[in-house]
Amino acid sequence: MLFNSLLFIFGFLPICLLVDTALAPLGRRWEVAFLAAASLFFYGWWNPACLGLLGLSILFNYLVGIAIHKSPAPGRRRNALLVLGIAANLVVLGYFKYFNFLLGSLAWAIGGTAPDKAILLPIGISFFTFTQIAFLVDTSRGQAKEYDPLDYTLFVTFFPHLLAGPLLHHKEMMPQFARLQTWRPRAQDLAVGLTIFIIGLCKKVVIADGMAEYANPVFAAVAAGHAPHFVTAWGGALSYAFQLYFDFSGYSDMAIGAARCFGIILPLNFDSPYQSTDIIEFWRRWHMTLSRFLRDYLYIPLGGNRHGAARRHLNLFVTMLLGGLWHGAAWTFVLWGALHGAFLVANHLWRTLCLRLGWRPGAAGTVGRIAGIALTFLVVVLAWIPFRATSFGAATAMFAGLFGWNGFAGPEGAGATIFGIAYGGELYQGIDQTYALAAVALVTFLAPNTQQIMARFRPGIVPPGTGTAPAVVPIRWRAQPVWSLAMAAALLVALSRMSGVSPFLYYQF
Repeated sequence: MLFNSLLFIFGFLPICLLVDTALAPLGRRWEVAFLAAASLFFYGWWNPACLGLLGLSILFNYLVGIAIHKSPAPGRRRNALLVLGIAANLVVLGYFKYFNFLLGSLAWAIGGTAPDKAILLPIGISFFTFTQIAFLVDTSRGQAKEYDPLDYTLFVTFFPHLLAGPLLHHKEMMPQFARLQTWRPRAQDLAVGLTIFIIGLCKKVVIADGMAEYANPVFAAVAAGHAPHFVTAWGGALSYAFQLYFDFSGYSDMAIGAARCFGIILPLNFDSPYQSTDIIEFWRRWHMTLSRFLRDYLYIPLGGNRHGAARRHLNLFVTMLLGGLWHGAAWTFVLWGALHGAFLVANHLWRTLCLRLGWRPGAAGTVGRIAGIALTFLVVVLAWIPFRATSFGAATAMFAGLFGWNGFAGPEGAGATIFGIAYGGELYQGIDQTYALAAVALVTFLAPNTQQIMARFRPGIVPPGTGTAPAVVPIRWRAQPVWSLAMAAALLVALSRMSGVSPFLYYQF
């Protein structure tokens, strides 16, 4: 069941809200139990067979968490239990997500044939596995303790975050589940939640799916052996960059909005990352909860910045390499992670050089900020190529087109031009695509994001070390008729575009 489906919008979500409201007089535990059961139903709708895996994962990690908490700290028993818990989670994740990838890589290395039968990848396995690994680590550090099994089940399965994040911390969610006032229906929470949900729905079905119509044909043709020329390659690359941006941003809004309808505040996961002035800032604003997880549970345990600059850069590169592999079981994702690791190392080296030269941050003013945003956006778009491409060959062909190695014009005699540049017309869709890209770019770089629009109502938990960027064009939501009409109109527009249900891109990770 997808957030952008009529079944969810007019069936599952309103039914859950009605039942939750009806159960409120009976007490918190009734509502927790119902939402946990509803979340399991939501997950099982995709494939009931995977409910067993999810249930076993919850039971195993809950019991290990209790055992860790009851063990002496520090102590060998506690450390052994932690290693056992993490190893078991990674083995299960590795089997379902990477077993075919490893067999295929081995077969390629020895000149054999990869197995034809693929292992079914349970949807959301990366997210509920990482959420529980974080719980075990925090329990071993004394930052968490065993909780009521119903609360823990809801913590892992709460349907707004279950399939594609955000990654949750126990300290953010458990206190909310425990507070009585969380479970008292409030009109403001419902209004704020529905507004955020509708904004996210529009991002997904209007902007992201609209950009997909321009991006998908290009990457499909390249995968089939087409050599795109300059205009086609850039049209496809930019369209995909905006498609992924608004697809993920839309999902994040819809998850936060759906949770807020029940009075639950999720952590922010997206903060206008394309407005970042460098790659370091980009990763503080893109998939914010994953960046936090990689920092707290991988980068810092590897040594962080405690062992000198060279070791710090190596730790950073390895973290991004593994982060790339987390996104998908393919060498193209490893390349994407390696590129971002190299970008981050280069960014840190540049900052060090600036400090030694006495250049203050922001000294370049508005021009420097615009240049930083443009350069960051450019390298991010280039790195999206292997992220989207189906093979190294397809990525190479796209890079060749982006740098003009396949020519700047389309096939001879095609006759189609855009601003005087011949493009062939077979993949780049001319002035319509140009206007669409320009309009989406204006929204991306100038419009406020959802949390800025909803700032007065604390739309999400801001992860430590991050912060909402200043809005270029300030817009603030208020509980007024004009906003109600605007949201009703936005919902109608979104529904008119929902001729088919397209999955969110981050579901496959």
